[in-house]
Amino acid sequence: MTYCCGVLVRDGLVMIADTRTNAGIDNISTFRKLHMFNEPDHHVMMIASAGNLSATQSILHLVSEGFENPETKEKERIAGCKSMFDAAQLIGRAIRRVQTIEGDAYQQGSVKFEVSFLFGGQIAGDRMRLFMIYAAGNFIECSQDAPFFQIGEYKYGKPVLDRAVNFETNLDDALKVALVSMDSTMRSNLGVGLPIDMATSRRDSLRLEVDERIDHTEPYFHDLRDRWSTALKLAYAGIPAPPYGKNRKR
Repeated sequence: MTYCCGVLVRDGLVMIADTRTNAGIDNISTFRKLHMFNEPDHHVMMIASAGNLSATQSILHLVSEGFENPETKEKERIAGCKSMFDAAQLIGRAIRRVQTIEGDAYQQGSVKFEVSFLFGGQIAGDRMRLFMIYAAGNFIECSQDAPFFQIGEYKYGKPVLDRAVNFETNLDDALKVALVSMDSTMRSNLGVGLPIDMATSRRDSLRLEVDERIDHTEPYFHDLRDRWSTALKLAYAGIPAPPYGKNRKR
């Protein structure tokens, strides 16, 4: 299980992902799920992955190292794409390529080919964009009306994003809310856990502004968790008691 979140606001892009993978309660490992493709002043691209680890690693290897386009017969890799849309299509083709090559082996082993990706960033000459890419290689694009995407164990972290994020949210606040969303998920699902990788990029900067990993020693994240828990307790304590039963006014 995993949790990854991408938030695209007017100021820029936030991407965040946990690192926990497991094959049972006694087999827990840590693997990076947030990957950067960054050439300052030319492109800054981020990919967060969820699903079968071997499949996602094979797909990421293809888009990084390159593979042949069946139509043009040219070798293509993500760093050579001229637009974010072209790069999203490349990732989709890589997903279908891995599924074609390894699909029979997955089926014989009764393993479901299950992958999904968040892909965001900006290439010089193109606007900043965020996509969610599915196991079939198709994708959808983030909009101003719905400025975030999630993959993996998304249900626990969605309510805070729904309430607190919109397209006009500033970049620092978007990162803060994404961290609260991650904390909410970690508290409710042991399949999601530290360390957390996070990255931000301001629109049109073509550079990473934040590229950090949070582990159990990070004081800010612990403070954020405590403050959020305290704020929630104070909020519900300040709401009047429900006017039902013995509290009903007559």
